[in-house]
Amino acid sequence: MSRAARRPPAERRAELSAAARDVALADGLAAVTLRGVAARAGVASALVAHYHPAMDELVASAFTAVVGAELAEVRALLAASEGATAQLAALVGTLLDGSRDDVTLVWVEAWALGRRNEALAAAVREQMDAWQELILGIVEEGVSAGEFTVADPAQTAWQLLGMIDGLNAQALVRWGAGGDRAPALARAVEGMLGVSPGALA
Repeated sequence: MSRAARRPPAERRAELSAAARDVALADGLAAVTLRGVAARAGVASALVAHYHPAMDELVASAFTAVVGAELAEVRALLAASEGATAQLAALVGTLLDGSRDDVTLVWVEAWALGRRNEALAAAVREQMDAWQELILGIVEEGVSAGEFTVADPAQTAWQLLGMIDGLNAQALVRWGAGGDRAPALARAVEGMLGVSPGALA
């Protein structure tokens, strides 16, 4: 391998972090290794180890970069929807349309790998809290506006998040609803929220 061009440390570190993110998105978190990141960045493994001596932290950083970008994208999508029902319909539609299975794989691996990587586990908890907060905000807005009938918005938000995660994880092995994930979940959620059938379609 040719010698990597000299770059400022901050720029090189950022470049390697971006390479780790790209590896995670393309091949999963398990592929975020010294060799995997080095190959993606076109540098020697020793250079990755120099700038990122703690691989657990680099894996956690790659996870956060991938799922954080998705969360920001979904927030922007919801901002264009008026009302809690429309926001929830947009949320369900985009998260279960099958176009984000690469991110789902990162999530599933993070839950498993986080058992032995505390930096990753902490990152997973932080991102799950952020998603729960997003969904809770929609549910609370719907209750306040009289769109939803929910006794415990926080519990409902956790249930919704679990249902989304579960259906997407199942789809990775082509089990269950498969490509019809969004309509299947929408029907269940309509019952949970006390909205008219078809409101989330």
